Amino acid sequence: MPEELNIEFFYLKKASLVYRAVNNKVRLQILQYLHDQCKMTVTALYVKLRLDQSATSQHLGVLRKAGIVTAERDGKCIFYSINYNRIEELNKSAEELLQTD
Repeated sequence: MPEELNIEFFYLKKASLVYRAVNNKVRLQILQYLHDQCKMTVTALYVKLRLDQSATSQHLGVLRKAGIVTAERDGKCIFYSINYNRIEELNKSAEELLQTD
């Protein structure tokens, strides 16, 4: 048994925000649309989702902050796409968390 309980609250809180980003019905829909289309603008997404632009932008902001989507400017348009490496990292770490010895 370790002498001291060592819980890294800062890292745990940050990690929980990343997992929480994908644990949302609307954000999962956004990810599915982005996967199907490769990349989309916020306008195309809010039309598909039937949400207002600000709500869609907020969801994209959460996903972007978590590193799950990326944004690329092309002229006046910003295109969002999935960061598949980040999704793979999330899946691996979740799998490791669920393994019991």
